[in-house]
Amino acid sequence: MYSSISTRLKILMAALTISCFFVYGCENDIRELQERTAKKIGVEEAKNVEGYMSRGSKMTGKMTAPLMYRYQDTVPRFEFPNTIHVDFFDDSLRVESTLDAHFAKYLEGQSKVYLRDSIIAINKVNQDTLRCRELWWDQNLQKFYTEKAVRIYKKDGTILFGDGMESTQDFTNIKILHPNNSIFKVPANQFPQ
Repeated sequence: MYSSISTRLKILMAALTISCFFVYGCENDIRELQERTAKKIGVEEAKNVEGYMSRGSKMTGKMTAPLMYRYQDTVPRFEFPNTIHVDFFDDSLRVESTLDAHFAKYLEGQSKVYLRDSIIAINKVNQDTLRCRELWWDQNLQKFYTEKAVRIYKKDGTILFGDGMESTQDFTNIKILHPNNSIFKVPANQFPQ
């Protein structure tokens, strides 16, 4: 009788000891577990991105960004959280305008780009400069628009202010939707050197 109880106790102790090893062996480091769960599911990341845009068989622009995320969830999109720069080309592949923003989001299904934070768009031909905090670009219509406040700096020193704006992609035809009648003419000799 002792042998069967003794044997059972030994087997039970061995089983408990082995199960303790499994429990301790399967324990994850908390930091490692947090890192695993912090990873974004369905997100691709790319660094130092350079891409070219075309319409039909014509190259229309070049985009560069230090960081890009591609989300493939219910709203497929690309996000550029750490600045974006775009050069738009004319038919001869010369840069006709540039665009810089601190943040951009491209909505794939809509062919629209949402830009925000410190937006600067420059027409290289006439040197007009648009500054705003929020801007939309409709690729299909090849136009920019916003309902937010805008400032347009002309080459002759004139500064135009207003709310809302529509423009062609090359920024040659900019229309302020609600101008606030504040037009300033700054002489060139008063510009900082």
